[in-house]
Parts: sequence; structure tokens; C-alpha cells
Amino acid sequence: MSTTPRRARVLLLTSSPLDGADGADVRLASDVLGALPDVDFTWFAQWPHRRGRQPPGADGGHAVRMLSWDGVPHVPERVQSAMAGAVLARRCDLVHAFLTIGRTFPALSWLRPLLFGARPVVHTVPGVMDARLLRRSRPLGTTVALSESMARRLRAADFGDVRVIPPMIPLEQWPCRPRPRGLPVVLYAGHHDPQGGAETAIDAAAEAARAGARFRLVLAMRGRPGQDLHALEQALRERAVAAGLRDVEVLGYVEDMPELLASAHVLLFPPPVIGGKPDIPLTVLQALATGRPVILSDLPQFADFGNAVLRAPAGDARRTGQQLLWLLGQPRSWDVLAERGRAAVEEHFGPERFAARYAALYRELLS
Repeated sequence: MSTTPRRARVLLLTSSPLDGADGADVRLASDVLGALPDVDFTWFAQWPHRRGRQPPGADGGHAVRMLSWDGVPHVPERVQSAMAGAVLARRCDLVHAFLTIGRTFPALSWLRPLLFGARPVVHTVPGVMDARLLRRSRPLGTTVALSESMARRLRAADFGDVRVIPPMIPLEQWPCRPRPRGLPVVLYAGHHDPQGGAETAIDAAAEAARAGARFRLVLAMRGRPGQDLHALEQALRERAVAAGLRDVEVLGYVEDMPELLASAHVLLFPPPVIGGKPDIPLTVLQALATGRPVILSDLPQFADFGNAVLRAPAGDARRTGQQLLWLLGQPRSWDVLAERGRAAVEEHFGPERFAARYAALYRELLS
């Protein structure tokens, strides 16, 4: 008779398929799927399959098809996720939800007993769209925040048991690259969101250029459902021209982010507020792993990076531009920040640390 223990059955609950659009919730769920090979995962996959991308670790799990033409979490995908999740939860030992706290989350949180029964639930919170939603929400179970700052906000909103597990970066996919030659490239990567940081990045770059810095500004912009991307990109170009910048390129979604970051000298990420974006933006981790200095807004969520990054007051384009001007003129400081950034990612955001923390949490809740 076999004495091999049965593997824990865990449902990865996301509002869109793991092989669909590459959002923060999908990326975090995919990372958990790949990090814990000893767990029997059930996860959502896109049907019809169009993107040709499989999440890491998919061979060891059970894919449940979700009807989705583009893999984006529209209303039909969210409804399918809730309905299928309620059924699949009965067949699993634990539910692990990866859900941003947005407009529909309060209703979902109050339906938690009906949807998931008595099974333990882990809820990893990629972000909070509006802090006012926390007052109308209940915890799904044990809550996981990406940063200490978010954990404090959730505890203050009576979310009870809140743990902190930072996201991971697969270091082998993001090797440290040497500084590129030629005219420096300053990169901003983000969404077309109000106060998302792109406008502040343009104004900061213009401040540095007026002070004598020479560089090329690249804006890598990702859209959201319903946005007129052509109009939004054109508005950014016009803003750059009006600010006096001439060497500016506005890109849409970039498939090969490793090469784009390798071509850059500096990543600018100066949003006045985080909004619904992850507390620890994955693009920032990718840039640090690549050995690219990062200039961030001085928001509480970014305090965990310590002296591995430069920070300027949130929304202060003048101070951000001064930081950029100084960094482009200081090769030795560039080298120091590049080394610190890579070391910070290896120490705090590596896959082994990520896997160990989630494995321990699963064992605790299933024991």
C-alpha cells in the first residue's frame, strides 16, 4: 500500500485566464503556480487559446477553460470566474484568490461564505483601486499584502490576519546587463491611467533637458479595456513637444521587456499615487534586476527599496528632473545604484524566498 501523502488541492482564483492578458494578478498567480510544484493546482485557461503563452508550472496543474477572446478581465470573465470558482472550491482543500480590491470586490467579499463554504482562503491583494472600498469590504480569509505599507492599511480596515509576502522576480530571466553605450535612454513604463505617472515623467524629463541633460525618452504604455490608445499616445507626444522635448518615442505594449530595459539607462516611475497598480510594481523589480537605476515617487509603498533607488516627492516633476539630471551626470553613482538594485532583488524578491513563504502559509492553513 502506498504511503505517499496526497498533494494539497488548491484553486488559483483569478478574474481572467493565466495564459491571457499579463496583469499583476495573473503574474502573481502564475508565479505561485510555478513556485510550488508539490501542490495540485487548478487554474483558469483561455478558450479559444490565442496567445500561445503558458504560465510556469502549468504542466503540473489542471486547467479549466474560460471563454475569453482576448484574455482581459471583462465582465463576462469575472462572472465566469465567480461561478466556476464556487463550484471548483468544493473540490479543493484551499482557495487562493488573486484579486485587486476594486468596485466589485465588496459584493464578492460579503458572498464569501456562499461561494467558498468553510474552506480556508488566502487572498493576495495586488492593489487597491480606491481606499474607500476597504470600508465596505470583508476579508476573504488570510490576506497577503505585497508591502508593509499595504499591510498596515489593510489591518487598519479590519482585515484581520494580514501577512506580507513581496512578489518575486525570476532572476534567470532577468540577468544583470552592462550599461548600454551611446545616448542615454530614459524609460517610463506604465498604464494610461489618470495620475499614472507618464505626465510627471515627461515634465521631469523636460526639466532635466532644460538643465543640459542629453537623452532619449521612451514611454512604454499599456492600455486598459475601453481606452482609445491612439488618442492617449498622441496626447503624450503632444505634451512632450509642448514641454520642449524632441527625442521622444511612445510605444504600445512591449513583448520583449528584457531587451527594452537592457537598452535603457534609467527607469522613471513617478506616479503621484499608486491607485490600483501593485504596491511593488513588477517593472521596477525587472529594472533593478537588470541593473538599471530607478527614480521613484517618495510614496510609503516604495520605502521597502531603501537606498537601492532614488526617490523624489510624489508629483514633483522639478525635483524628479533634478534627480535625473544628477544621475545621468554621475557614472560612479550609476554603478553603485545598479549594484544595490540587483542586490536588493536577489535578497528580498528572489523565487526561493517567495516559494518558502507561500509553502509555509499553505501548510499552516491546511494543517
